[in-house]
Amino acid sequence: MNDPRDMKASVVREKAVLAALVGSRNGRGGADGDPLDELRALASTAGAIVVDALVQHRDRPSAATYLGKGKIQELAAMVRQHHADVVIFDNDLSPSQLRNIEEVVRCKVIDRSELILDIFATRARTHEAKLQVELAQLEYTYPRLAGMWTHLERIVGGAPAGIGTRGPGEKQIEIDRRIVQRRKADLRRQIERVQARRRREVASRNIDFFTVGIVGYTNAGKSTLFNTLTGAQAYADDKLFATLDTRTRRWELGGGDAVMLSDTVGFVRDLPHHLVASFRATLEESVHSDLLLIVLDVSDPQAEEHLKTVEEVLSQIGAEKQPRLLLLNKVDRLEDNSRLLTWQKEHPTALAISAARGLGLDRLVEAVRQAQRGHERRLTLRVPIEEGKALHTLENRAVIHDRRYDTTHVTLEITIGTRQLDQLRASGAHFEVLDEAQAG
Repeated sequence: MNDPRDMKASVVREKAVLAALVGSRNGRGGADGDPLDELRALASTAGAIVVDALVQHRDRPSAATYLGKGKIQELAAMVRQHHADVVIFDNDLSPSQLRNIEEVVRCKVIDRSELILDIFATRARTHEAKLQVELAQLEYTYPRLAGMWTHLERIVGGAPAGIGTRGPGEKQIEIDRRIVQRRKADLRRQIERVQARRRREVASRNIDFFTVGIVGYTNAGKSTLFNTLTGAQAYADDKLFATLDTRTRRWELGGGDAVMLSDTVGFVRDLPHHLVASFRATLEESVHSDLLLIVLDVSDPQAEEHLKTVEEVLSQIGAEKQPRLLLLNKVDRLEDNSRLLTWQKEHPTALAISAARGLGLDRLVEAVRQAQRGHERRLTLRVPIEEGKALHTLENRAVIHDRRYDTTHVTLEITIGTRQLDQLRASGAHFEVLDEAQAG
């Protein structure tokens, strides 16, 4: 069976002309480099051959055609010159704008959200991801059904009436709307079951382990870092949205310490809201992680905008309270250290790493170990002898300074992190904390 990652989107082998309206209001008007760099990468990921591009700089889009009248004519000329099959906009268009532009350029027109959905559809591998993508596609399609069916008359209009078609009839759009609504409701029920199961799994895992979530902009190197740290063979590629499904593996930190590490779907600028909503179950790992590792491709000229996007998406999904550690990845690709020094000055706690070459990962391990342990305390615990699991955990996780036995209990003088002690309590272990006077 072919790997779904090898599937191509609907723009496979189609020649594409890219188009965008950029300006000060969308924050990209003054960006360095080509404002269509990311759209080129998205189009390439979807399988398109980019033959030309058009950018208009203005703050207000045209209500009818998004771009101005002159630019739309220029776009149509590009399509004719290259015999293009599709025009891809780096903006979200209304159904009427899509229809009006298609009438001028005489070829298929898709917007940014539709392109991203198309890529997600080809990358979804698990049942869960496929459900989420289908719901997001239906959320996108539903308000556009009217535009799709304006060319149709009523089903019975002008034709002999047969069994089941007599009477006033019904517009096709009304039938389709009901079909879509029923399917959306069914998908939501299925996804809610997935979410409920995932919440139970995450809650159970959080009791037993300190959990760490890897998040970041798409293609920042998250899966490469995940593979390097855990020894997993997760799919990693130099493409946007190489990962759609959350994977969780045990990460051995050494010295008896271990955490559960999760790799999540990458974020991207202007990620469609209905896509974020549909993937909330997948992103649940980030919401409930004890620590978030934000992976940033510091070699990318748009790194600052990428970090802002990641922070915005984390806010959207409710992952705002956890401690965060910024990882400045791909430092081996920098021509000099000037950019890295600037980032470290603005983010003093950030760690410079190269996930691909293993640079700086020793400092990352130590930082995660410290976060896992929390503030260390020296104290004395009195633990019932029958609490074998708790005693085993303490022997492996704490520094034992002294141990004394009686017929029913073990008294341990230890140094342990506050988080580890909290996790021990959360697991249901029974023990008594003694002060130094009692311990004597």
